[in-house]
Amino acid sequence: MKFPKTIVSACLMLLFVYSYNVFAAEGAEDSKNSQVQHAPDFTLKSLKGSNLKLSEFRGDVVVINFWASWCGPCRQEMPALNDLYLKHRDQGLTLLGVNVEKNASKAANMIRDLRVVYPVLFDSNGEVSKLYKVEDMPSTVFVDRDGNIRYLHNYASGAEDEYVRHVRELMAE
Repeated sequence: MKFPKTIVSACLMLLFVYSYNVFAAEGAEDSKNSQVQHAPDFTLKSLKGSNLKLSEFRGDVVVINFWASWCGPCRQEMPALNDLYLKHRDQGLTLLGVNVEKNASKAANMIRDLRVVYPVLFDSNGEVSKLYKVEDMPSTVFVDRDGNIRYLHNYASGAEDEYVRHVRELMAE
């Protein structure tokens, strides 16, 4: 029997989504049962010139997004992060964009072009990225109000809904 390509494609997509959800649920369960990892503190210079320190935001839910201007998925993700920040910043959400490039001018241009309003910091020597074991761009870390890392994501298209769920969950705690 020959199946139409659309049916085969739909079945493969459903299998992928099911497998991803099972894996994600297992990972979330494991992270709750494992030892809590405290988010390493850091101080970085912001685009506006001031130094910002992670520990200054204790009590807020903090999203740390590591990115670079040469990264296509970063460019795709940043408007969604900006919307998330604008929607929840008055309820205790802090979003910190951490650019990992040596040259800040390209990053500044991208921030201007995308109209990003959340604080952007510069990790030009890569030390903070090493603290957080960032290997892929973009990487997004979700930190609870007590300063503990709760979720880590490497962006994939469509992850924005999951980001919203994480933020709502952490803000409700």
